[in-house]
Amino acid sequence: MEKIPHLSRRDFIKLSTNVLFGLAGMLGLGGLVRYFSFLPDPGPLGEFDLGDAAGYPVGSRTLRLDIPAVIYNHAGEITAYSLTCTHLGCTLEPDGEAFTCPCHGSRFDSDGAVLGGPALKPLHRLRVEILENNTLKVHVRS
Repeated sequence: MEKIPHLSRRDFIKLSTNVLFGLAGMLGLGGLVRYFSFLPDPGPLGEFDLGDAAGYPVGSRTLRLDIPAVIYNHAGEITAYSLTCTHLGCTLEPDGEAFTCPCHGSRFDSDGAVLGGPALKPLHRLRVEILENNTLKVHVRS
């Protein structure tokens, strides 16, 4: 009759520990791969009616969280920037004249430039169109 090899308690605990650490390492590695391969949702496609251009006086800064965007009127030139963080796609919050990401702390100035990471890319500038009846439309991702 053949003898079955016996596994000592110490060997069993060592084997179990190695298996658990291996599984934990693979789960952690999977999470890192997912984190670094994340592409933020670029948001909705389309056009948004901003209303009458007179509603954006010179020197104004208007937040539109429904888009999400910020609209500026600098000396009669109306510009808009997306308020979607270029790091992981969170919606930015106003922080004085700048904007801060509540998720990971990226900061952007009023022109969309990165003031502090982890974001590396500036905010997307949105195309603003002035229609014949002096109303404004902002184009997202076009």
